[in-house]
Amino acid sequence: MVSLKIFPSDIVADMNGLEEMIKKSLEGKATIYKFDEEPVAFGLIALIAHILIPEEASGTMDEVERRLKSIDGISEVEVLVSRRIA
Repeated sequence: MVSLKIFPSDIVADMNGLEEMIKKSLEGKATIYKFDEEPVAFGLIALIAHILIPEEASGTMDEVERRLKSIDGISEVEVLVSRRIA
C-alpha cells in the first residue's frame, strides 16, 4: 500500500469529484483503500489517498503517479509512505 498526498490546483476544489476522478483513472491498475483530507494552508485541503498496488507488477507505481498527475485539478502528487500489508 502506498499513501500519496495529492494537492488540488484550486482552493475550492470539489473533493468528492476529485476522489471519483482518481478512482476512475486508476481502474485496472490499482485500488483505492481509502481517502483522508488534510488541511494545508489558507483553505487549501490536500487529499491523502491510500492506494493498494500489486507488489508483483513492475512499474505500477510510476504509472499510478503519471495517471494522477494527468488529472485536471491536481497540481502535485507526493509519496508519503510505501509499505507492505498482509
